[in-house]
Amino acid sequence: MSTDPGTPTLDQLRVFLTVVEVGSFAGAARKLHRATSVVSYSIANLELQLGVSLFDRKTTRKPQLTEAGRMVLAEARSIYGGVDGLRAKVKGLLQGLEAEVHLVLDVMLPAERVVDALKAFRAQFPTVSLHLHIEALGGVTQRVLDRGATLGVSGPMTNIGGLERIGVGRVALIPVAAPDHPLARNGPHPPGAGRSHVQLVLTDRSTLTRDQEFAVVGTRTWRLADLGSKHMLLREGIGWGNMPAPMVADDLASGRLVRLELPDCPPIDYTFEVLYRTDTPPGPAATWLIERLKEQAAAETAKAGQPFEKIEPDGR
Repeated sequence: MSTDPGTPTLDQLRVFLTVVEVGSFAGAARKLHRATSVVSYSIANLELQLGVSLFDRKTTRKPQLTEAGRMVLAEARSIYGGVDGLRAKVKGLLQGLEAEVHLVLDVMLPAERVVDALKAFRAQFPTVSLHLHIEALGGVTQRVLDRGATLGVSGPMTNIGGLERIGVGRVALIPVAAPDHPLARNGPHPPGAGRSHVQLVLTDRSTLTRDQEFAVVGTRTWRLADLGSKHMLLREGIGWGNMPAPMVADDLASGRLVRLELPDCPPIDYTFEVLYRTDTPPGPAATWLIERLKEQAAAETAKAGQPFEKIEPDGR
């Protein structure tokens, strides 16, 4: 046999995959609405082009894959699957569906909301590539303004021209500390008690929130750009700070963290808004994602209790 195999056609691969799927040439012929002789001829030509035998026709009545046939099967499935994916993407483009969506999320958005939205998006739009970014505070808005993201879910920000904003719920920020922290051991506390202890404060890398403070009461602060690092330091007893309630629920239940009762630092209602540029309106996939986030917010509102104090974009 030749050591330089030819190039099979997509139709030959389809016939080969169908024979493997149904287990016989006659069955493949019925499924493909062709004569059995045509299916046999296609397989014979494929074997001739590749220079290998794909089926063992001598030892069994039903065609069994040879070792070479099993290797070719894996590649054939990959190639044919890639073609199906290509056709699905092109069909989506012809229908106006985006090829990709760049999404940037505020780090405060609860994990369960993120997972729910992304799983549902993947199931609804399997051909749309999703690029996910996580930012803090003004970093979300900055990425949308710079066209680094199609869609953003931001925390509270001052109004900025050129952006559309849609409310999509909230999360409670609560003050917490490790159980051996002075604020956790001694109480109740008078107003201003938190000022004499290091407060861990989330900041961001953008210029949009420069000189702005978000729920800061301490005169001694450590600034962190990563919420995960803040969470770690809080559990280690290095300072106190506000955290999204869902993110510390397990810590509170296990006693790794304690909720603080500080008169001047009550729970805060941290609101979320979907952002996109008015000159780049969302396509069908991004619009669907917005609706999913709105549905999540509506479901949370329906089961929510009393509202918390709302955080303002330029204060506490």
